[in-house]
Amino acid sequence: MDIDPANLPEDAAALQALVRQLLGAVKNQGLKIAQLEARIAKLKRMQFGQSSEKVTREIEQLELELDALHEEEAHAAAKRPAAVQKLIETPYRKPLPEHLPRQEEVHEPACTCPNCGGVMRKLGEDVTEVLDYVPASFKVIRHVRPKLSCRVCETIVQAPMPSLPIERGKPGPGLLAHVLVSKYADHLPLYRQSEIYAREGVDLERSTLADWVGRAAALLDPLVAALRKSVLSSDVLHGDDTPVPVLAPGLGKTRTGRLWAYVHDGRPHGSDQPPAAVFFYSPDRKGEHPTAHLKGFAGVLHADGYAGFNPVFETGHVIEAACWAHVRRKFFDEHATNPSPLTTEALNRIGALYSIEDIIRGLPLDERRRIRQEQAAPLLAAMKLWLETTLPKLSAKSNLAKAMRYTLSRWAGLNRYVDDGRAEVDNNAAERSIRGIALGRKNWLFAGSDTGGERAAAIYSLIETCKLNGIDPEAYLRAVLTRIADHPINRIADLRPCTFASSPSQAQAA
Repeated sequence: MDIDPANLPEDAAALQALVRQLLGAVKNQGLKIAQLEARIAKLKRMQFGQSSEKVTREIEQLELELDALHEEEAHAAAKRPAAVQKLIETPYRKPLPEHLPRQEEVHEPACTCPNCGGVMRKLGEDVTEVLDYVPASFKVIRHVRPKLSCRVCETIVQAPMPSLPIERGKPGPGLLAHVLVSKYADHLPLYRQSEIYAREGVDLERSTLADWVGRAAALLDPLVAALRKSVLSSDVLHGDDTPVPVLAPGLGKTRTGRLWAYVHDGRPHGSDQPPAAVFFYSPDRKGEHPTAHLKGFAGVLHADGYAGFNPVFETGHVIEAACWAHVRRKFFDEHATNPSPLTTEALNRIGALYSIEDIIRGLPLDERRRIRQEQAAPLLAAMKLWLETTLPKLSAKSNLAKAMRYTLSRWAGLNRYVDDGRAEVDNNAAERSIRGIALGRKNWLFAGSDTGGERAAAIYSLIETCKLNGIDPEAYLRAVLTRIADHPINRIADLRPCTFASSPSQAQAA
């Protein structure tokens, strides 16, 4: 439930009712988690029977659902006012393993009294241990903050504790970045990460990792919103979507959600604006979703022919640029199974168009447009004539005829790139951005819930944008999580990966 910290009830009875309501919600979430944990424990006892493979898969599915519940609870907790959360939270943290090496960072206050200028003497110190991760090893960072007191006026001073990504939590920014990248870039579910860390002698429960993911995602939400605003304000986009299995509540089965990708990459036409990609999640593939995503967009949109984009084009603010790679794929699939002179000619004609693109890649807009009009336009006119004269000679039900009809039905959009130097010949930029998700589905099987899909879309946005800019996603997230808690919200856009890539100081910090 959403709570506005600025409008908490002043009446004690109303405040108590609010806390009781929160306690009820937390109790229900805890009950779901306990039921899942009991089910997993029972299945593990059954795992070595005749249907062990089936049971193992069910355990994996339940483990992922449990991760999603923990993440949702942590995300909700991060949104609650601190005073309210403190009333309903009962944290228990195991001591950090003694065998891990310790690195001390001493935060010394000034040696003179800030009140009267007198000499300070040491009274004691506070020590806060944070578990962090460096590549291939764990370490414990000991934040030591000596307390000094003034010999003249007894004023006590102590350096403030550096902000941590998760308040009162033990994960350092490096460990949080590693968990996020392992889950969303390397496609390692949290229960598998927990097993890997256990082999290194560090006991990190799956529920703990899920809590960290949920809180980190909440911390990064404003940054993702700024990235989405930036990408959707450009004048050229590549759009595509990919299916995502999502667990159906209470049924033990999955349904199909969608992740929508929108990519801006102006490098082929010499743009100095850094490339970026953003993702959105939806529970289905209805056309209302891209309409909502692109509500304020105006410019060229590369798409694959999905009818759900039609309302976007009908607004008059968005120009459709269709994809020649999709056309080529249809002819290539037919050529692979039934090669013929016609399929060969179709592929050769399309190949000639791509040869021109190889020559003009990176040239200024006007030069790209001029060369396309001189060289590609005649090839396209000849190809259309060839398609129109060849199609009537084919069986209407043949795959080759279907490929030709598809091409002619998209002809206006397929020709759009010739007259606009900003446009590309295909939509491969968007297809490349979702390739990792398609590979990852084989590992993580499904998203645990719709909110889990939304978290995935948010983190994928940051990771894919890092890849487009040649940035190590883990180094980027480590640097961002180190400073985001203290970063001014009105300058959150400064932490976008594309800004990060162009700033030497940011890159050096990573």
